[in-house]
Amino acid sequence: METVIRTEKLTKRFGDFIATNEITFEVKKGEIFGFLGANGAGKTTAMRMLCGLSIPSSGDAQVAGFDVYKQTEEIKKNIGYMSQKFSLYEDLTILENIKFFGGIYGLTDKQIKTKSDSLVEKLGLHNEAKKLVSGLPLGWKQKLSFSVAVLHDPKIVFLDEPTGGVDPLTRRQFWELIYDAADTGVTIFVTTHYMDEAEYCNRISIMVDGRIDALDSPVNLKKQFNANSMDEVFYQLARGAKRAE
Repeated sequence: METVIRTEKLTKRFGDFIATNEITFEVKKGEIFGFLGANGAGKTTAMRMLCGLSIPSSGDAQVAGFDVYKQTEEIKKNIGYMSQKFSLYEDLTILENIKFFGGIYGLTDKQIKTKSDSLVEKLGLHNEAKKLVSGLPLGWKQKLSFSVAVLHDPKIVFLDEPTGGVDPLTRRQFWELIYDAADTGVTIFVTTHYMDEAEYCNRISIMVDGRIDALDSPVNLKKQFNANSMDEVFYQLARGAKRAE
């Protein structure tokens, strides 16, 4: 399988503080990769480097075949990103958001029109397409945000706690969108605080104090730590953490 993310001793320092400490891992095409860790573990710092938003202090990494030091703009063109905190403009309609982000991603007007029609059809938003995003329920905002993040057919989509604050049923429906994208070959790189969602990932890494202290499939991690759930695995590792945000 093609490797789409590769890191080797990737490190980020802020003065004497080592936020991300020599992390090494690979992610394959079409994989759902869970990137877990307690607050302050270094997840956000690592993700910013992989998205081309922060230059590492040392180590190496390639994302979608591009170098995180020299080819950050190429990385940004080949990835999608969705955050719990910000993904859509609430004072724009659904169609206006799709058109706006399509333009940012470099799609032509014809491509944006085709993608908009397909997206509205897929999500069943015909009656809401010209309504402001602010009027949508949170669950629908999350589904739309994800769909917009993959509008330009990126190789990788980074999801930063995408289901925070939504109910369990909506979270499950959201993960169906993730599965659909992964089935088409899109790589999913996701952070979450919900350990039941960790079970949905192909593989999981767990960061503690800037290091990756565990990396394997959910099944193998539970065997390794003699645990019945990912909650127990996470607790065994996180309780040794010495720092917090």
